[in-house]
Amino acid sequence: MKTVMKKIKTATFIGATLLATGLSSDVQAAAGILQIKETVKSDYAKTQYPIVMTHGWLGWSRIGNDSFNIDYWYQILPDMARNGSTVFAAQISPAHTTTFRGEQLIQQVEEVIALTGKSKVNLIGHSHGGPTVQYVAAVKPQYVASVTGVGGTYRGSKVADKIQSNTASRTLFNILGDYIVPPLIAWAEGRPDMPLSFDASMTSLTEVESAKFNAKYPTTALANDCKKSGTKVDRGIYYYSWGGVAQTTNLLDIDTILMQLGPLAYGNKDNDGMVARCSTHIGQVIRDNYNLNHTDLANMMFGLKGILAPDPVALFRQHANRLKLQGL
Repeated sequence: MKTVMKKIKTATFIGATLLATGLSSDVQAAAGILQIKETVKSDYAKTQYPIVMTHGWLGWSRIGNDSFNIDYWYQILPDMARNGSTVFAAQISPAHTTTFRGEQLIQQVEEVIALTGKSKVNLIGHSHGGPTVQYVAAVKPQYVASVTGVGGTYRGSKVADKIQSNTASRTLFNILGDYIVPPLIAWAEGRPDMPLSFDASMTSLTEVESAKFNAKYPTTALANDCKKSGTKVDRGIYYYSWGGVAQTTNLLDIDTILMQLGPLAYGNKDNDGMVARCSTHIGQVIRDNYNLNHTDLANMMFGLKGILAPDPVALFRQHANRLKLQGL
């Protein structure tokens, strides 16, 4: 029987409920949460707590409608739902500070808790979504069962440092960021009122500012240097991560040129085209050398990747099963 795909956007935008919390009007513009529902075929990925997927820098939840859309997590969320996961995609600012995005995410986590009746969530963050979910675990640990980073920028990206330290590149990227790319993403998501701060987002992604963030919101899951391993559990929260070390994986993919920034910034290929392998480590490192680049890790765009590369959809399905077996 043909699979019936029913996508329910629970984007209430939180409205009057948020007014009662006393949060700022800027953060109130964080918008809603997208739940994906499918005909369930198995309980392989049926975790105890719902899963909230958090996009990275210049990311989105869904662009388009039920008939035609571009998902940030291409094919991943429907697959998890078919295998029993209660899974949501966060919709937060594509370009802002880690703490600002974290506050937006807290609102949506609270909405998921209200919708599902569960006391906690499993947070998964890609790229800048990694430290974003780290922030939620730091300030609202009672909401979080687990944190997973996928290509997470936990120690920042030297690409951001290089851009921010050069006046010409910083000016050019700010023009693109303030007036073109993030505004277009927000508009395409149907949220032209989404707060944006491109320069602040780039600063948050630098190695310098990431070190300050980690000092302010410490966790034993993040070791003090890359030669050590962080703890798997901190304050009752389980931490996991994985990453890649590829750059050019498919010449048809629009990320091919962008993924050369990593080798240029770091002077080596021990990175995924944007983030050094070391920076992605937090908690239990499942694997840090997949043949996937930074965008491949989230199956962007449209699943284009290397011929012999692992299937990102399967990696997330397997991780949901890992969380299930851990009782999460």
